[in-house]
Amino acid sequence: MINSKFLNLAINAALEAGREIMRIYLDPQQDFGIEKKTDNSPVTLADKAAHNCIIRHLAQTGIPILSEEGAHLSYEERKAWHKVWVVDPLDGTKEFIKKNGEFTVNIALVEDGSPTLGVIYLPATEVLYTGIVGEGAWKQENASGPLSSAPCSLPLVPLLEHSTFTIVASRSHMSPETEEYISQMRLKFGDIRLVSGGSSLKLCLVAEGTADVYPRLAPTMEWDTAAGDAIARAAGKMVVNAKTGQPLTYNKPDLHNPWFIVQ
Repeated sequence: MINSKFLNLAINAALEAGREIMRIYLDPQQDFGIEKKTDNSPVTLADKAAHNCIIRHLAQTGIPILSEEGAHLSYEERKAWHKVWVVDPLDGTKEFIKKNGEFTVNIALVEDGSPTLGVIYLPATEVLYTGIVGEGAWKQENASGPLSSAPCSLPLVPLLEHSTFTIVASRSHMSPETEEYISQMRLKFGDIRLVSGGSSLKLCLVAEGTADVYPRLAPTMEWDTAAGDAIARAAGKMVVNAKTGQPLTYNKPDLHNPWFIVQ
């Protein structure tokens, strides 16, 4: 199946990008080459190295690539793309700079606006999440090195039922609206558990059942969520517009996401 071929390609790209990131992360002489982009967000040598690595892998598919660190073409040029790779080479750059390990490599295949395949790799812990919508989602620990075949991984299934309603929220972007949402859930469920996390790991925690919901009532871009959205959908979860309840769509005229809920 072509999606399996694309999945292996994306996994190899993510793993190699992860090795490049960790090479810089673990270098005691490295200052990360931190720069500020036009939106005032940071970018490092690791972001750029991971981007170049992923592009080398995905370019062989002939499918256009929309990467946070690449050129962002106008919608007039993008609207004819029925398939597109949506990539964040280093999601959680702030977490990378803080050296807390909560950063990821995100690669998604989007078809006609919907994410159908996702790969999220945590280089610091060598945990790999993958998913193909309609086929399943998987988690693999101790993932490293290039793969010549499909990974040997465990299906993402709901974990043991937990009695405490669990919300996962952003470590770096806790908005007033998110705090209000948490207050409402506390009124509804009584005792709740709040888990903080960085980058797209939060979507994976809901996908695997560690958390019940992830409210993101703050700005994000398509490359922040596409891979996690695919994995969550593949695991039977929903990623929906917080106002309309409709699934998120991708390769839009405006690449910003609406506020959303993962559950």
